[in-house]
Amino acid sequence: MSIQSFSAEVSALRDLTYDVREITFRLREPASIAFKAGQFVSFEIHQDGGKFPLTRPDSIASPPSRRDSLDLLLNLVPRGPGSTYLFGLRPGDVTQFKGPAGAFYLHDDLKRDHLFVATGTGVAPFRSMLLTLFERGCSSAVSLYWGVRQQNDLYYLDEFEALAAAHPNFRLVLTLSRPSEGWTGERGRVTPLVGKRITSVENLAVYLCGNSGMLKDVTEAIRSKGLCPIYREKFYDDTKP
Repeated sequence: MSIQSFSAEVSALRDLTYDVREITFRLREPASIAFKAGQFVSFEIHQDGGKFPLTRPDSIASPPSRRDSLDLLLNLVPRGPGSTYLFGLRPGDVTQFKGPAGAFYLHDDLKRDHLFVATGTGVAPFRSMLLTLFERGCSSAVSLYWGVRQQNDLYYLDEFEALAAAHPNFRLVLTLSRPSEGWTGERGRVTPLVGKRITSVENLAVYLCGNSGMLKDVTEAIRSKGLCPIYREKFYDDTKP
C-alpha cells in the first residue's frame, strides 16, 4: 500500500473518558482508504516559530472494511502538540493526514490463536483487529488482555462484551493497577497476569501495544514459554519533538 495524502472532515466526536476521545473522520479526497488492521495515519502539526512541521501518528481504531471513514482514538496529553491540535477539532472541520503506514498490522494467520495485550489507548489498533478477525469468521481462540489504572479509564466495554457474547472463542480480560472499592475484576498490572495465565505458546500469535516497559516484560514472559510470532507497537510520546 502506498502512502497517500487525504483530506477529511470531522463527522463525529465522542468523549469516552475524561481524557480519551474518539474522532470519526469522513474522507473527502480521496473518498476511500485501503489499509491493514493495526496501521496508522499521520498528521503534520505546524507550530509557531517552527521551521518544520511535527509529524504525529495515530492508530486507526475502525476496521478496514469501512473504507469511507476512520475512527481515531486520542489521549489528551498536556503540552502535546498533536493532542492539542486534534482535541481542538470540531465537527465540520476539515484536516489533512497521510497514510496508511506501519508494520504493526494483523497478519493472515486465522488458524492461529491470537493474544492481544494493551495498556491504555494501546487498545485502539486491537479494536480494528478484533472487528476484522470476526468479520473474517475467525474460529480460533482470541484473547484481549487490557490494563488501565482505574474503572473510569475503561471504554468500548459494550462493544467488547458484545463481541464476547457473539463469539464464544473471544475472551476479554481487564485488569486495573489502581482499582477503587467495588471492583471485582483482576487487579495489578497486565504483565504478570499474562505471565501467569498464558501457559503455552503453541499455535499462538501475540500482538502487543502500549508502553515500552510492558512490551519488554511481556515479550520476555512469552519467550520464556517458547517461540511464537510477537508483533509490537510502542506508544508515541507526543511531548517529544
